Amino acid sequence: MQKQTVAFSKDSSNLFFHILTKCNLSCTHCYINKDQHGANTLDMETINAWLTLFSTHAPRTNVIFLGGEPTLHPDLPQAVQAANRLGFKSITIDTNGYLFHNILDKITPNDIDFLSFSLDGATPETNDAIRGKGCYDQVMAGLKTAVAKNFSCSMIYTVSDKNIHELERMPDLVSRLGLKRFFIQVIGIRGKSSKTDGRLQVSKETWLSIIPRVAETIAGQGIIVTYPKVFLNTNDIFQCAGHVADNYFIFPNGRVYQCPICEDFPLHSYEIRHNKRIATPKINEKDLFGLTIPEGCVMNKMIQPQNLSYNSAGDPEYQIACCMLKEEISL
Repeated sequence: MQKQTVAFSKDSSNLFFHILTKCNLSCTHCYINKDQHGANTLDMETINAWLTLFSTHAPRTNVIFLGGEPTLHPDLPQAVQAANRLGFKSITIDTNGYLFHNILDKITPNDIDFLSFSLDGATPETNDAIRGKGCYDQVMAGLKTAVAKNFSCSMIYTVSDKNIHELERMPDLVSRLGLKRFFIQVIGIRGKSSKTDGRLQVSKETWLSIIPRVAETIAGQGIIVTYPKVFLNTNDIFQCAGHVADNYFIFPNGRVYQCPICEDFPLHSYEIRHNKRIATPKINEKDLFGLTIPEGCVMNKMIQPQNLSYNSAGDPEYQIACCMLKEEISL
């Protein structure tokens, strides 16, 4: 078993491309905020132009097509073809499993590197309470179809206090699904989550007692597991990906963020105007990346401090890692 912290690197870039914000589901933790991200669906001409805009370093850039639900976009196959034509390092489609527009008949396993399915519970009762009635069965059906067609598939499980109790049941479930990768995500307090009562984010003790152990069990089945570090060790040095790496989160209204925690606010680093990337004026997220605070991540402290804890003297008991810092486990 190999475990490593995936360091930030200028040798690899990630382009998270929201080609629309429309979705057929209404998940309780959805991070899309149409007031901030727009409600439009990008046309193919714009998708191609924006992909080209970020293709300068295409051989080291991973493209992830997102929504909303990206398979609702009728031109998603053409978007995939455009990304391939521009030579991007890898292409992933994140989906809720409904696989609209017969997408699996319009692309091949050679066109994309991963089809990534979202599931937030080991049972229909837990998953569907978060994502919507019937979603569990649909994800399973869509995943089964994709695997049968030889697509490389992964799964995303967003951990919150609503489903942490079922994560330990996931190793048995995923063992028979034919997955190549499994992603554990920590819930972000933005979008709908910012308007929900309750803690949502699990405590440090709960996270550390469950997540690494479940990750190792799943990895033992030959599935690569990735999850956010979240809590830094005492000897770890805090680094912000926005300061040292290239990650871009593009939304249909042209906003380009480098930190996903900021997405509920007009703090974006860039805007795309007339198919040109324009740096936004101060103050934006880039002005905050270099700040040093004892809590670690400045954005976490400002926007989602629910996972922080302080001692009686008012000092933070630990530092929060950059949300882009990941742990990876494989055989």
